[in-house]
Amino acid sequence: MHAVADLVIARNPDATSSLGYLLRLPLGDGLVFRTSDTWPRTKALYCHPADPGEWPPEDELDVVERVALRSCARRGAAIDVVLDRARENRSQIVYTRGRGRDMVFWQSPRTRKQARPQVRTPTARPAGVDGDGLEIVVDAHERYPYGFPGQQARTVRRTLPAGDYGVLLDGTLVASVERKSLPDLVSSLSSGRLRFALGDLAALPRAAVVVEDRWSQVFAQRHVRPAQVADSLAELQVRWPGIPIVFAETRPLAEEWTYRYLAAALAWARDEQAIGVRLPGAVPELSGAAPSGPSTAEVRAWARAEGIEVPDRGRLRPEVWERYRAAHG
Repeated sequence: MHAVADLVIARNPDATSSLGYLLRLPLGDGLVFRTSDTWPRTKALYCHPADPGEWPPEDELDVVERVALRSCARRGAAIDVVLDRARENRSQIVYTRGRGRDMVFWQSPRTRKQARPQVRTPTARPAGVDGDGLEIVVDAHERYPYGFPGQQARTVRRTLPAGDYGVLLDGTLVASVERKSLPDLVSSLSSGRLRFALGDLAALPRAAVVVEDRWSQVFAQRHVRPAQVADSLAELQVRWPGIPIVFAETRPLAEEWTYRYLAAALAWARDEQAIGVRLPGAVPELSGAAPSGPSTAEVRAWARAEGIEVPDRGRLRPEVWERYRAAHG
């Protein structure tokens, strides 16, 4: 068979599948994937690993493309594929993990460059940041946090009442940013967790959500309805117009945006303080902040006395705080 030295793309005989093509690579006994196109030209293509037995017999094979390979080798979590033709000849099959499961994508140098734009973020100090740099509080529960390398910033770990990264003014949390990868964004929308997170953020003077991906990728989702995700985001933005949801394209750009946003929010809070404007919504839960209201422990004890179910630790739902405030004027 030609397949031992060729990359072969055939039509998927399953007419009901949304992945209309089968891709076969000559590794081992043959790797077979279902995919949606014949080449990753404008975006990385999702590939669903298929059993080699799904590959049709030669007499039933509807071949779309059969191209000789210069090389096909696995390197770590990727398979490098080089075709014997002048254009569209280099690509990778990449094994990764998203939404809590293993996933495979087929990408070319062009789509990888689009996903990781070659830009250099500025290192100039933001307005309002003094010589000691910006101190950013990173939530103690944040996994793989931003380190803000190359920026005039230092980080401290502490439990935040809302968001993943925040800044303090005189011990009070004045701004916070919630970080989301696209899979986490979609998951938290589906479960309703993002709604509660925005309710917590709304109690702060300033807050935002930053997403480490492009807005266009919302419509590339295959395991949820893209329209449902877009509608949910729009509804949240209308409900909480003061909390922007920013798509920053990549993790480094999201990190840069977070740094600039927190620096601007701290400078604004200092200006407000200087002219005697009281900071609204001061949150006392942050360790080291001067309390200006009930602590989480006090509200938790009150809720249990009222027969309201609350967790033993962590944040309380916004409606619990609302009921407490209503009961105490």
